[in-house]
Amino acid sequence: MIAIIDYDTGNLRSVCNALDRIGAQYCLTDDPSLIAQADRVLLPGVGEASSAMQKLQERGLCDVIRNLKVPVLGICIGMQLMCRHSEEGNVDCLGIFDADVRKFEADPAAGVKVPHMGWNSLVDLKTGLFDGLADGCFVYFVHSFAAAVCSDTIAVSDNGRTFSAAMRRNNFYGV
Repeated sequence: MIAIIDYDTGNLRSVCNALDRIGAQYCLTDDPSLIAQADRVLLPGVGEASSAMQKLQERGLCDVIRNLKVPVLGICIGMQLMCRHSEEGNVDCLGIFDADVRKFEADPAAGVKVPHMGWNSLVDLKTGLFDGLADGCFVYFVHSFAAAVCSDTIAVSDNGRTFSAAMRRNNFYGV
Protein backbone atom coordinates (compact mmCIF):
# COMPACT_ATOMS: atom_id res chain seq x y z
CA MET A 1 0.00 0.00 0.00
CA ILE A 2 1.17 3.50 -0.86
CA ALA A 3 0.58 6.18 1.76
CA ILE A 4 0.07 9.71 0.47
CA ILE A 5 0.76 12.12 3.30
CA ASP A 6 -2.16 14.51 3.76
CA TYR A 7 -1.07 17.76 5.38
CA ASP A 8 -3.53 20.18 3.74
CA THR A 9 -1.38 21.23 0.80
CA GLY A 10 -2.24 21.47 -2.87
CA ASN A 11 -1.89 18.77 -5.56
CA LEU A 12 -3.04 15.84 -3.38
CA ARG A 13 -5.99 15.15 -5.71
CA SER A 14 -3.68 15.22 -8.74
CA VAL A 15 -1.48 12.55 -7.17
CA CYS A 16 -4.54 10.45 -6.24
CA ASN A 17 -5.91 10.77 -9.78
CA ALA A 18 -2.59 9.65 -11.27
CA LEU A 19 -2.49 6.60 -8.98
CA ASP A 20 -6.13 5.81 -9.83
CA ARG A 21 -5.26 5.83 -13.54
CA ILE A 22 -2.58 3.16 -13.06
CA GLY A 23 -4.68 1.09 -10.64
CA ALA A 24 -2.38 1.55 -7.64
CA GLN A 25 -3.64 0.91 -4.12
CA TYR A 26 -3.11 3.87 -1.83
CA CYS A 27 -4.48 5.72 1.14
CA LEU A 28 -4.53 9.48 1.70
CA THR A 29 -3.67 9.90 5.37
CA ASP A 30 -2.13 11.95 8.13
CA ASP A 31 -2.15 8.97 10.52
CA PRO A 32 1.46 8.34 11.65
CA SER A 33 0.84 4.61 12.16
CA LEU A 34 -0.56 4.12 8.64
CA ILE A 35 2.36 6.06 7.17
CA ALA A 36 4.87 4.01 9.18
CA GLN A 37 3.27 0.74 7.94
CA ALA A 38 3.15 1.68 4.25
CA ASP A 39 5.22 -0.07 1.57
CA ARG A 40 5.89 3.28 -0.13
CA VAL A 41 5.22 6.88 0.86
CA LEU A 42 4.51 10.00 -1.18
CA LEU A 43 5.00 13.50 0.23
CA PRO A 44 3.39 15.73 -2.41
CA GLY A 45 2.44 19.33 -2.01
CA VAL A 46 2.03 22.80 -3.37
CA GLY A 47 2.23 25.69 -0.96
CA GLU A 48 4.48 27.79 1.23
CA ALA A 49 7.33 26.10 3.11
CA SER A 50 6.91 27.47 6.64
CA SER A 51 3.16 26.77 6.78
CA ALA A 52 3.68 23.31 5.25
CA MET A 53 6.34 22.48 7.87
CA GLN A 54 4.00 23.75 10.60
CA LYS A 55 1.28 21.38 9.36
CA LEU A 56 3.69 18.43 9.41
CA GLN A 57 4.77 19.36 12.95
CA GLU A 58 1.17 19.78 14.18
CA ARG A 59 0.35 16.28 12.93
CA GLY A 60 3.47 14.78 14.53
CA LEU A 61 4.79 13.64 11.15
CA CYS A 62 8.35 15.04 11.01
CA ASP A 63 10.06 12.20 12.89
CA VAL A 64 7.76 9.63 11.27
CA ILE A 65 8.94 10.78 7.83
CA ARG A 66 12.63 11.02 8.82
CA ASN A 67 12.56 7.45 10.21
CA LEU A 68 10.93 5.75 7.22
CA LYS A 69 12.91 2.85 5.73
CA VAL A 70 10.67 2.30 2.69
CA PRO A 71 10.91 4.29 -0.55
CA VAL A 72 9.72 7.89 -0.03
CA LEU A 73 9.10 10.33 -2.88
CA GLY A 74 8.79 14.05 -2.22
CA ILE A 75 7.03 15.94 -5.00
CA CYS A 76 7.30 19.72 -5.47
CA ILE A 77 7.27 21.31 -2.02
CA GLY A 78 7.52 17.77 -0.61
CA MET A 79 11.07 17.62 -2.00
CA GLN A 80 11.87 21.10 -0.68
CA LEU A 81 10.65 20.13 2.80
CA MET A 82 13.11 17.22 2.78
CA CYS A 83 15.98 19.75 2.62
CA ARG A 84 17.71 21.39 5.60
CA HIS A 85 16.26 24.88 5.43
CA SER A 86 14.06 27.05 3.23
CA GLU A 87 14.28 30.79 2.66
CA GLU A 88 10.52 30.66 2.08
CA GLY A 89 9.34 31.61 5.54
CA ASN A 90 12.90 31.16 6.90
CA VAL A 91 12.10 27.69 8.22
CA ASP A 92 14.14 24.65 9.22
CA CYS A 93 12.88 21.65 7.29
CA LEU A 94 13.21 17.87 7.65
CA GLY A 95 16.97 17.81 7.01
CA ILE A 96 16.99 14.63 4.93
CA PHE A 97 18.79 16.19 1.94
CA ASP A 98 22.00 18.13 2.45
CA ALA A 99 20.80 21.33 0.78
CA ASP A 100 19.09 24.61 1.49
CA VAL A 101 16.21 26.00 -0.56
CA ARG A 102 16.61 29.50 -1.95
CA LYS A 103 14.41 31.83 -3.98
CA PHE A 104 15.26 32.41 -7.63
CA GLU A 105 16.29 35.94 -8.54
CA ALA A 106 14.58 37.42 -11.56
CA ASP A 107 16.84 38.82 -14.27
CA PRO A 108 14.65 40.08 -17.12
CA ALA A 109 17.69 41.04 -19.23
CA ALA A 110 18.88 37.42 -19.11
CA GLY A 111 15.36 36.00 -19.55
CA VAL A 112 15.18 34.65 -15.98
CA LYS A 113 11.62 34.85 -14.69
CA VAL A 114 10.21 34.11 -11.25
CA PRO A 115 8.28 31.95 -10.86
CA HIS A 116 10.17 29.50 -13.03
CA MET A 117 7.24 28.19 -15.04
CA GLY A 118 7.35 26.02 -18.13
CA TRP A 119 9.40 23.32 -19.81
CA ASN A 120 13.07 23.05 -19.00
CA SER A 121 15.70 20.37 -19.52
CA LEU A 122 17.20 17.96 -16.99
CA VAL A 123 20.90 17.10 -17.14
CA ASP A 124 23.34 14.99 -15.16
CA LEU A 125 20.71 12.28 -14.61
CA LYS A 126 21.77 9.71 -12.02
CA THR A 127 20.16 6.57 -10.54
CA GLY A 128 17.55 4.20 -11.94
CA LEU A 129 14.84 6.77 -11.30
CA PHE A 130 15.59 8.16 -14.76
CA ASP A 131 15.97 4.90 -16.70
CA GLY A 132 14.66 5.45 -20.21
CA LEU A 133 15.11 9.23 -20.11
CA ALA A 134 17.86 10.93 -22.06
CA ASP A 135 20.11 13.60 -20.65
CA GLY A 136 18.53 16.86 -21.80
CA CYS A 137 14.93 15.61 -21.62
CA PHE A 138 12.32 18.22 -20.78
CA VAL A 139 10.03 18.37 -17.73
CA TYR A 140 7.56 21.01 -16.55
CA PHE A 141 8.36 23.31 -13.63
CA VAL A 142 6.27 25.75 -11.58
CA HIS A 143 8.28 27.09 -8.64
CA SER A 144 9.92 30.19 -7.18
CA PHE A 145 12.26 28.36 -4.77
CA ALA A 146 14.71 25.55 -5.46
CA ALA A 147 17.21 23.37 -3.65
CA ALA A 148 20.92 24.02 -4.18
CA VAL A 149 23.02 21.41 -5.96
CA CYS A 150 24.65 19.08 -3.43
CA SER A 151 25.91 15.53 -2.98
CA ASP A 152 22.26 14.31 -2.98
CA THR A 153 21.51 15.83 -6.40
CA ILE A 154 20.54 13.28 -9.08
CA ALA A 155 19.35 15.72 -11.79
CA VAL A 156 19.93 19.41 -12.37
CA SER A 157 18.26 22.17 -14.30
CA ASP A 158 18.86 25.90 -14.65
CA ASN A 159 16.88 29.09 -14.15
CA GLY A 160 19.52 31.77 -13.81
CA ARG A 161 21.40 29.39 -11.54
CA THR A 162 21.80 25.63 -11.51
CA PHE A 163 19.50 23.87 -9.05
CA SER A 164 18.59 20.36 -7.91
CA ALA A 165 15.70 19.18 -10.05
CA ALA A 166 15.80 15.78 -8.34
CA MET A 167 17.52 14.41 -5.25
CA ARG A 168 18.20 11.10 -3.53
CA ARG A 169 19.57 9.99 -0.20
CA ASN A 170 19.19 6.32 0.71
CA ASN A 171 15.45 5.52 0.40
CA PHE A 172 14.41 9.18 0.01
CA TYR A 173 13.82 10.71 -3.43
CA GLY A 174 12.64 14.18 -4.40
CA VAL A 175 11.46 15.62 -7.71
